[in-house]
Amino acid sequence: MRLSVIGSGYVGTTIAACFADLGHDVVNIDIDEDTVETINDGVAPIHEDGLAELVSAHAGPDGTGRLRATTDYDELLDTDVTFLCLPTPQNDDGSIDLSIMKAGAEAFGETLATKDGQHTLVVKSTVVPGSTEDVITPVVEAASGKTAGEEFGVGMNPEFLREGSAVHDFLDPDKVVLGADDERALADMHEVFDPLIAESDAPVVETDTRTAEMVKYANNGFLAAKVSLINDIGNICKEFGVDAYEVADAIGLDDRIGEQFLRSGLGWGGSCFPKDTNAIRHAAREADYTPAMLDAAVEVNDRQPERLLNLLDDHLDVAGERVAVLGLAFKPGTDDVRNTRAVPVVEGLVERGADIVAYDPVAIENAREVLPEIKYADSAGTALEGVSAALIVTDWDEFAALGAEFETMQRRLVVDGRHVDLPIDEYDLEYEGLTW
Repeated sequence: MRLSVIGSGYVGTTIAACFADLGHDVVNIDIDEDTVETINDGVAPIHEDGLAELVSAHAGPDGTGRLRATTDYDELLDTDVTFLCLPTPQNDDGSIDLSIMKAGAEAFGETLATKDGQHTLVVKSTVVPGSTEDVITPVVEAASGKTAGEEFGVGMNPEFLREGSAVHDFLDPDKVVLGADDERALADMHEVFDPLIAESDAPVVETDTRTAEMVKYANNGFLAAKVSLINDIGNICKEFGVDAYEVADAIGLDDRIGEQFLRSGLGWGGSCFPKDTNAIRHAAREADYTPAMLDAAVEVNDRQPERLLNLLDDHLDVAGERVAVLGLAFKPGTDDVRNTRAVPVVEGLVERGADIVAYDPVAIENAREVLPEIKYADSAGTALEGVSAALIVTDWDEFAALGAEFETMQRRLVVDGRHVDLPIDEYDLEYEGLTW
């Protein structure tokens, strides 16, 4: 099938490459010429496990030709289905900003005006319930002069892609949600996803666009609350001298709870959980409902970095001391530093007067933009040289492989926010875990 994907961020680039891998002919449309050129060179514009291989396989001079990128919206005229994958950033009040989505919908509509025949627009971005029906569709209708449900189709297909494993999550999904209010749009979406469904045997949820939008928020809200709950329990465990991970192993055996998302620690960050929980909380208040559970989940998450710093304070007055921060990405496997727990940790160290050196395997360049005032090391070993303490903020595998590097520390104090398996006894580390 011929597909177009508007937007080449984490979601847009990933689904474009994955659709090409499923055999579809895909054109990725973006206004950034550098990003377009990068994709057409067969290079992934972002760091995501497995994505570079897919982009190389299907774009560029040596690729299959099933994936290409352009800045020209007219290219979508030769496609059958368009996926709208544009950012929905957060406003100061927690609501989502739909201005970029509306601009993309308008450009799509203006192009659609010149096309004869059926075309379906699928909203992939995360938007609050009612946005596809009440905001995006009217913009397309006004710009195209066409009527939704009659002259073009509209669908909603929420994404459930975790950064660091987005390619795997797309190609092996736990579910595929197809939201549409007209049969033609649903049929087009099925034609797009049928190869994936057949290959992965994933269950399919067919519903209306508004429900599909809510499924995404409910999904992320539930997971965010689960992480905050285990962090809250972990904090209590710490007060009683109990290892929260032993507790988690036991309760995870209950199939009503499950073992996933029970790793207590510094909390969640990234682009999805913070933005989505804040957006649905704001939407709920607009509907005159107080989302007490989600409010509590955010409150617990926000206080975890300060708890890590308080543990450090119990061992060391860091004023004038050199402190290493290991991990800057919000999770391993990605270079994304949006809402990373590293930011409040570093800010807290700055307030305490520490001399900070930080390291991350892939996120340093992105981190420099949000934390320009600190020093950066080119390896974990270099970061540890001469420091009085080290804070582990992201659980990269290479941190668990550290050994002799600890001997270069001035004081072998490690405060771990992610339960990394360190050689504590072998190197006589003065070790403190956040919730264990």
